[in-house]
Parts: sequence; C-alpha cells; structure tokens
Amino acid sequence: MSHTIGRVLVIGGGIGGLTAAVALHRRGHQVTVLERAASLEPVGAAISIAPNALRALDVIGLGDEIRDLAAWQGDGGLRTPGGRWLSRSSAEASAERFGGPLVLLHRATLVASLAAGLPQGAVRTAADATLVDPGDADRPARVRTPDGEWEADLVVAADGIHSAVRRELFPEHPGPVYSGFTTWRIVIPLPGVGFAPHETWGRGSLWGTQPLKDGRVYAYAAAAVPAGGRAPDDERAELLRRFGDWHEPVPAVLAAARPEGVLRHDVHHLAEPLPALHRGRVALVGDAAHAMPPMLGQGGNQAIEDAIVLAHRHDDLAAYTAERLPRTTAVARQSVKAARLNLMSGRTATAVRNTAIAALSKAVPALLLRGFDSVAGWRPPQQPYASGNTPAGNR
Repeated sequence: MSHTIGRVLVIGGGIGGLTAAVALHRRGHQVTVLERAASLEPVGAAISIAPNALRALDVIGLGDEIRDLAAWQGDGGLRTPGGRWLSRSSAEASAERFGGPLVLLHRATLVASLAAGLPQGAVRTAADATLVDPGDADRPARVRTPDGEWEADLVVAADGIHSAVRRELFPEHPGPVYSGFTTWRIVIPLPGVGFAPHETWGRGSLWGTQPLKDGRVYAYAAAAVPAGGRAPDDERAELLRRFGDWHEPVPAVLAAARPEGVLRHDVHHLAEPLPALHRGRVALVGDAAHAMPPMLGQGGNQAIEDAIVLAHRHDDLAAYTAERLPRTTAVARQSVKAARLNLMSGRTATAVRNTAIAALSKAVPALLLRGFDSVAGWRPPQQPYASGNTPAGNR
C-alpha cells in the first residue's frame, strides 16, 4: 500500500520509537511521540551499538556523536570462569573488520541524544495510546489517548515486546515466549580496578564486564533458570552465590554493587516471526516486531535499523516489510542459536564447546568476529543527511 504521509504518531518513546521519530521529522513530517511512562528515562542499563546501527544513526546525524563514546581499547575476548582465555580479540581488529567500533553506552545517554533531535513538544509523556483503527489506503489510522482521539497518516508502533498494537494487528500470533534464562545488569563506578573487556561462559551461565566512556563499568550476567524466579534475599546476593568465585574482576564488581542497583529480568522473544511488520497504516519496529535474545546485542540495533528503513519506505509499508522481515528474522534466529551455545549446561558439552572454541580461535584468529559479519555489515538504504536541515528532496 502506498499513500501520502503527513501526520505521524509514534507509540513508544524507547530507542526504536525515538529513532523513527527523528528520522521522519528530518524528512519533513509532523511527528508526535506518545509515551505512556511519566518520563523518557529508560528502564535498563547499558546498550551496545554495533557498526550496523552506527551507520543507521549516521543517516540522522548521530553516528559520530555515539562513536566518540567508544571505550573498548586493546585486547578483550572470551574466558572461562577460572579465568582462562578461550579466544582473544582487539578493539582495533573488530573496528577494522566491521568498519567501525562497538560502542557501549548507557541507554539514558542514547535516549537523550535522540530526544534532542525532536522539536519541543513532540514527545508527550504519560500518554497511554491505544490503536483504534489501523486505517487503509482510503482512511487514516486512529489512536486513542487520555486526551482524546488522534488521526494519523502513519502510526509507528514501538511499544515493546508485549506490544498491544501487535496483538491488535495480528491477534492469531502466539506472542512472546520465555527464552529459558534470566539476566542481571549493573552499572557502577569501579575505580582502581583494571581489566580486559570480556565475556565469560560457564555451565548454563555467563558474565560480561565492559568499560563505559564515562569511567563506569557495565556488567551483565545470565543463567538458565525457570521463569519467574527471584532471589530469597536480594539479587546482589544471588549473583554472589552464582558468580562470586569467578575470576576477577567479577568479585570486585559484586563487592562494589549495591542490591538496589542490580536489575533482573526474565528474557522473552518472538519465536514465531510475524506474517508482516505492517498492517494498514501501522508499522511495527523493534521488540514489538521481532524481540530476540540479547546474546548478539542486536535488539536495540535492529530497532534503529527498522526506524531508518521505515523513514525511507514510509510511503510504502509493504516495501518496509519486504526489506526488514527477512533481515530481522535471520538475526533473531542467530540470536537464539547464540543463546543456546552461550548457556550450554551439560558438563561434557560445555567442555567440548570450550575446547573447540579455543582450538579454532588459534587456527583462525578472526573466527568469532567472522560469525558477526552478516550482522555488522548491514548498510542503510540512504546516505546520511549533509546537515541538520531537512533535505527538500526528501519531503
């Protein structure tokens, strides 16, 4: 379906929704973001922005600003809980292979940068939005908010993994399923503790410690456990029980963490791809469209890609689906496979995995990087804008 776009409503003020809002605003459209929370301050810790998403952010003039926040320098890699290195890599090798760095930053930093690209008043918080009618070629979409009903030529549904808009568009879809593991995340200052950035794989569990540009440390953990579990005391204590005897700097991170600073979330994903990423005048982006396990760090990156492609294909949503659905389905499936490998729990299988990774990494040093080629090598369908002004030819 192709139609002229004027007013755009974005449901959800997360990374995907804000990126779409900025990209569509820069193409000359009147954009309003409807966020049900009281503020844009995101729930979460850090996010990794890979070269594919950095190229997408180039389109809206934010790529270099985010690249400047890259903190990984020198060697890093994959370890065992006892500290043995299974595979080593360097920030320089990664950047050379993929054409740019991997940047870890706090989600709040990225959200603030995106929101700054919108006009004052474009974001409405405490605005719970419900899709009333997806519209079609002959009528606009309609969205209800506490302040009344809105009509829009395009609705961007960026309302997350439990998307109400997705359920409205595709009521037969089974929705998200439990991925089989839970995650913990921590962002803390850790002065005086040096470490090489790493991810460590155990049996049915993993830990990662990564530096941020502002001097803080981002640590994350995962464990294969039943859904709905919570620590009997607090989540820092749970991490101590599970990871307290792992190699440094894991004990140092846990010693510096406060119980209230540890976030825990069960992980869910869309195991069955949607039949399309649009219906009528509504397009889905991010977790609403293709929630995936975080093992490739691509959830937010794919949302950013979605947003830039949608702005490019805004007048033909069938083309948006055709371009994005195969890509996101492939990345989601790769993420599921990575989760199974990362969180392998059998003693023999884990030993075989570690031995194979160590041997192959010695024989083919870039092996683990090579597996990321198809993900990080993506390029946006349009060139970056030359300035902050909306290009007349893109209207």
